[in-house]
This record gives sequence, C-alpha cells and structure tokens, in this order.
Amino acid sequence: MKALSWFWIGLVGTLTFAGCKSDAPTQPSTAQTVEAHVVDIVRTGIPALTRATGTLQAHESATLSAQVMGRVQQVLVREGDRVRAGQTLVILDDATLRSSLDQADAAIKVAEQQQAAAQSNADLALSTLARYRQLEAQKSVSPQEMDEVTRRAEAAQAQADAMKAQANAIRAQQAGAKAMFGYSRIVAPFDGVVTARMIDPGAMAAPGVPLVQVDSAGALKLQTTVSESLIAALHKGMKIAVSVDSLNGQSFDGTVAEIVPAADPASHSFLVKVAVPSSPQLLAGMSANAEIPNGTKEAVLAPRSAIAMRGSLACVYALDNTGVAQLRYLTLGNVSGDKVEVLSGLSGGEKLVDNPADRDLAGKRIEVR
Repeated sequence: MKALSWFWIGLVGTLTFAGCKSDAPTQPSTAQTVEAHVVDIVRTGIPALTRATGTLQAHESATLSAQVMGRVQQVLVREGDRVRAGQTLVILDDATLRSSLDQADAAIKVAEQQQAAAQSNADLALSTLARYRQLEAQKSVSPQEMDEVTRRAEAAQAQADAMKAQANAIRAQQAGAKAMFGYSRIVAPFDGVVTARMIDPGAMAAPGVPLVQVDSAGALKLQTTVSESLIAALHKGMKIAVSVDSLNGQSFDGTVAEIVPAADPASHSFLVKVAVPSSPQLLAGMSANAEIPNGTKEAVLAPRSAIAMRGSLACVYALDNTGVAQLRYLTLGNVSGDKVEVLSGLSGGEKLVDNPADRDLAGKRIEVR
C-alpha cells in the first residue's frame, strides 16, 4: 500500500513537470521584409462632382437612303471605310432614268431647232415690216398691204416667243431628268467614316429605306441629360472633365458646346452636348460621363498607382504602426488625374504601398525604398 502511494506521487510530479514545460514562452515568428515604395494619402477639400452619363456621338451623322425606287447595282463601301464629301457610295439601276434623260436630251434638241426656225421667220417678218414702213412714208404701199405685213410680223414674233417658251419647258424637264438620274448615285454628304451598311447588291432600294450611315471623323460630342438643379452651374464654353468607364475611368478635357434651353417636361432635365477632343481611344457609341462641378466637399484621395484590382474589387496595402502591410478593400468614387476618391476603406493620413501589382504583401513588413 505504501509502495502504491509513492507510485501516484511520482506520476503526478511527472505530469506537473510536463505541464510546466509546455507553458514556457516561445519566440514570436519574424514577418518577412519586402522593399517597396510608399505613398501618403490625404484628406482634403475637392470640388463636388455630379456625374451625368451619356453617349459619345459624331458631330455630324447622316443615314443615307434612296430618293427613287431602284435595284441596287453596287455598294462601293463597307463599315470602317473613310469617305470624302461627294464620293459615290451606292449605285442604283439607272436604265429607266437614263432613258428618260435621253428622251429629254432629244426633245430639247428638237425644241431648240424649232425655236431657231421660228425666230428666223420672225426676224425676216420684222425686216420686211421695216422696209414697208419706208415705202409707206413714200406713199408707195396701200394701207391694206401695210396691215397685212404688220400682222405677219406680229404672228411670226408670237410664234417665236411660243417656241422659246416651249424650249424652256423642255429644258426644265431635262433638268428634272438629270436630277432624277443623279438620284441613282448615293454620295457622301461630308468627309467621314462609314459606320453602317444596311443593304447589299440586288436588293430593292426605296425612298426612306436606310442604305448607309456616315459619321464625321475627328472630334466627338457627349450628349447627356442634366437635372434642372444643376443646369445653373453650366454655361456654354465651360470646361468639364469627361470620363470613360470602359477606358478604366480615363478622363478627357471637354467643353460645353450646347445647352438646349428647354427642359423635358416629363423628367425636368436639360439636354447638354459636350465637345470632346479627337482621340484614337474614343469611338462613337461609347458610354461616357460628364463630371459636373457642384460645390466642394472633403474627401480622401489616393494615388491610382497604389490601387490594385483583385477581380472586380479595388484594394490597397496600408501600413500599420509597425510597418506591416494590411490588405484593405475600397469603395472608389470619382477619378481626377492621377488621384482617385476613396469613399470607404481609408480614413486619411495613412501610408500605402505604391504599385503593388499582383504581389501578395499582406502581413509582410515593408522596408521603404
């Protein structure tokens, strides 16, 4: 019995010693150190911007259609082709129109010949009348002969005038036939780019049916609607920023070109057109935003270079008090140059890792370069 007691005492002592040993303090692990550039973020007052979304459009756009019925013989352009003013784009079957023009040309030749003959007879009758008047002064002709010569001269001149009027009428018909013949050629109204081709050879063209669309090349305009509460902040010639979401929010300098002076009675909004400078990145039909100034506000601004994208989420690596990077997900606002407004995720006065790219820096100590 005594031996058994000593056994339990020894076992408890061993366990106690083991428990004390497991509670001994361990050395903390050292965070990995990475060199990187660091940038500061600030809270500052910035212009309050209200975003008005619209669509980029060409300054001039024309949807061309035929003015006469006819079968399409040739379509000389495709989408993306650059064209010059007056360049032929579509040719219609012109057999009927050419026949009408040929008939008008032949008719005008006959009418001109008849007019010339009638005028020649009138001139001869007038010369005869002049000679008879001389004879009348010499009492060499009777009054009856004088009356007959006078009537013949008047009739000849009337016939010449009638043939002249007839020739003018046929010339008008000829001009109409030429105009109709010209309608068989669909031409570009201005220098630009073909943005749509809606017909192919063999199809029937009819008045009002679209054939080709041409947009002017070069600078574009943003067409958007602005609420009546903001319209007082805009004026023609005012410079405002235009951002394009599909270009990662890239901003362009725009100029207010036109403010339609009447509001839509349903939405109480005004149509505003903003001229945007020419850029190979900008294409008609893109969605864009007019950043309209509306007072000032306090905001946190972060360099765009410090923001990384993880899928569709924006994030940064912010340094804590010990210099260790912490991953922060952000909600972003308006972009202004190389700065972006941070709506949530940062409070200002913090330091961020610049150009983090795809590196995983969370939990790593940053050594500032």
